[in-house]
Amino acid sequence: MDDRLLVEAIRAGDPQAPRELIARFQGVVFGLCFRMLGHRHDAEDAMQETFVRALRGIFGFDASRPIRPWLLEIAANRCRTAMALRARRPPAADPSRAVDRPDDRAGPHDPDDLAGELELALAQLRPDYRTVFALFHEQGLSYEEVARALGRPVGTIKTWLHRARAEMAAHLAARGVRC
Repeated sequence: MDDRLLVEAIRAGDPQAPRELIARFQGVVFGLCFRMLGHRHDAEDAMQETFVRALRGIFGFDASRPIRPWLLEIAANRCRTAMALRARRPPAADPSRAVDRPDDRAGPHDPDDLAGELELALAQLRPDYRTVFALFHEQGLSYEEVARALGRPVGTIKTWLHRARAEMAAHLAARGVRC
């Protein structure tokens, strides 16, 4: 079932259609939420909120558009809201929050662990840059789709993506990683 038929099935009240929507897109939505929030539990909450909002707003969705960028736009907004709320809360001494964080301590590293080094470099980026990087490189959205998802001009997205790449390259070079 393509996106348009899926949207029509949800609108028609097919009880299987929402399950299909979630099954089809939960991986990409969770991936974005986890990348933005850095914590599994928070990412799961944001993913759930994303699908609740999407299902509530499906009647206002233009079914001629692809649904994936729309869902990622909702997810990015949910994550930004969660980050804003997190910033206003006093830090809690919760050791479970450290479980999903990469180890950013300097020290010996496995030169063959490029994925680990990339994760570490991504974790060092400011949240806006990390989000743009994830949407463009991991989710495969175009500049225009990323701009629409984040509510920013295309030029800003290009600038942030360029800066994210430059900062990651500098971080990798400082860690002695050669690509």
